[in-house]
Amino acid sequence: MLYTVNEVAKLSGTTIKTLYHYQKIGLLMPETITENGYRYYGENELKRLQQILFYRELDFSLDRIKAALDQEPNRLRCLCEQKAMLKARQQRVERILHTLVETIRHERKIENMTTEKMFDGLNEEEWKQTLTHQNEHLQQTYQFQLDTENLDVTKMNEKAAEATAFMTFMAEALKNNTSVNDVTVVSAIENHLAFLQKDHPIDAKAFAEQSRFFLTDEFHRAMLEEQQTGLSYYICIAAENYAARV
Repeated sequence: MLYTVNEVAKLSGTTIKTLYHYQKIGLLMPETITENGYRYYGENELKRLQQILFYRELDFSLDRIKAALDQEPNRLRCLCEQKAMLKARQQRVERILHTLVETIRHERKIENMTTEKMFDGLNEEEWKQTLTHQNEHLQQTYQFQLDTENLDVTKMNEKAAEATAFMTFMAEALKNNTSVNDVTVVSAIENHLAFLQKDHPIDAKAFAEQSRFFLTDEFHRAMLEEQQTGLSYYICIAAENYAARV
């Protein structure tokens, strides 16, 4: 079944102007364009539009959405990543909403909230607290210290959401006995590397070395094993196999 631009706009809640713009930048092309210029979209185009809108909810730029979809042709894999990222955002929003509700409750009772509760879910202090144990371990074991004084909270949340999506997928792959050479696992590593490379240079070899470090370091291994038994080993083997192939 084919749908007109008007029908797609109504179904998806977007505008005709937006759909034309998506076509112009190569993000979403119609299945068919007739000689008189009418544009028609099929089921595959609707599915791609759905994924685009999921990414928009995650505040992805259009360029980043196009790159993400081009790099991950597997729709199910892509949807699972989006689910994990949206879930991470949901948890953060729920914390902020809880803080807001508590603030309203205190205001109605003309009571003061504790300063700790007042900013729960809002400031960078939470990230500093989250990184405290890791920083202590790195200082004691490797004489290395993370910079927690100049945190970009927005970027940290974005990184956490992407890492959650990657780890969730790898944990599921391990539970399902998916080979580390499976195309979905390889694709997951490629996408994860592409994300990491936006902030600092890291190639397949460096990622494999990092994964080996997480396996051999007690603190980081425990973090991964807490999510799924054997996950640290699985990621390490997958990363090393990937590095050997590229």
